[in-house]
Amino acid sequence: MSNEVCFRLNDKDQSWSLKTYVANGGYEVWKKILRDKTAADDIISQIKASALRGRGGAGFPTGLKWSFMPRTAPGQKYIVCNSDEGEPGTCKDRDIMRFNPHQLVEGMAIAGYTLGATVGYNYIRGEFWEPYERMEAAIEDARKAGLLGKNVLGSGVDFDMHNHLGGGAYICGEETALLESIEGKKGQPRFKPPFPASYGLFGRPTTINNTETLASIPEILRHGGKWFLELGKPNNGGTKLFSVSGHVNKPGNYEVAMGMPFAELLQMAGGVRTGHKLKAVIPGGSSTPVLPANIIMDCTMDYDSLAKAGSMLGAGSVIIMDDSTCMVRALARLSHFYYEESCGQCTPCREGTGWLARVVHRVEHGQGRPEDLQLLEDVAKKIEGRTICGLGDAAAMPVASFVKHFRDEFQYHIEHKKCLVGGAH
Repeated sequence: MSNEVCFRLNDKDQSWSLKTYVANGGYEVWKKILRDKTAADDIISQIKASALRGRGGAGFPTGLKWSFMPRTAPGQKYIVCNSDEGEPGTCKDRDIMRFNPHQLVEGMAIAGYTLGATVGYNYIRGEFWEPYERMEAAIEDARKAGLLGKNVLGSGVDFDMHNHLGGGAYICGEETALLESIEGKKGQPRFKPPFPASYGLFGRPTTINNTETLASIPEILRHGGKWFLELGKPNNGGTKLFSVSGHVNKPGNYEVAMGMPFAELLQMAGGVRTGHKLKAVIPGGSSTPVLPANIIMDCTMDYDSLAKAGSMLGAGSVIIMDDSTCMVRALARLSHFYYEESCGQCTPCREGTGWLARVVHRVEHGQGRPEDLQLLEDVAKKIEGRTICGLGDAAAMPVASFVKHFRDEFQYHIEHKKCLVGGAH
């Protein structure tokens, strides 16, 4: 995001208005592309050079993803923005839509032009009413200014976009379940292949990107892919929004360079709350493996470093836990969430998430058995890699990592029928 635009957040400045965005150079890239009739291959080359990776969690190279689209194929094509943001710990995309919606509109327009799509859909999580209203107003203002619609600015290019409000289902953050939901069907993941690039929304070629990913496009093209790459590190280009929550003195969204040491990000967030020590961190949202303090303190905030440490950058949703945290109780809450949010389509996920939730619940409430830890590990292994989408893995990975790194706490619960940290239940 552009610092000049993204962080002018008070009501007086109205950072979300078309006037403010244009005053900060907004839509200049879009206008230049239309004026110069920039080749789609040139745009994709810049995105590849930037090393921009998907900011929704998967971290797939954006330029490579765009190259999969059959841009010259006849018929309708779509660009879809995934603004569902249902991952616990994640709160960045809603702020982009609240405070800088026009950068997302411009990014989607550029993506549509590049991919040969004349229509875009922004799928917004059902609870996000203020972001939805801001996006609706931004699209309407852009249309009135001639920046969207038929024959944009007399260029002969057509592009329009629409917001689609979801129903608050976590599963619809999965891209094919999201497509099903837009089509008015039950939000369940599709079998792949075929992949959305060939058979997506309404059976047409479709590219799906995250909110932060698409909002990064105008700045990359304004300054060049090399500029964006050098803000971060090789294979991890640019800046990234990190949602830091939990036991810190200043929780919030922080935009920092990819590759920043975790210790520096923690310091920016005010450090661990006063009087406590860092115990553990979930670095990428609740579906990513937890890391104990002694491991995370040696990590940098990028895809490669966290993968090497045994976790994932995910959506950049950093959940801080201090020494007052009962890890068994924390896992019980996470396991219950994934049990409730499973769509039920795949047996390993439908049944396995229930097993995980029930076993962790009984351990947490002093009813655990010595064999329960092995049972948790076995059930997690039987879920991972055996479901249509990633929700099964999202439920299993936290269980495996919590038991691996904090086994002594689980054993204490089982042996003493009470919590090592918080006393008897």
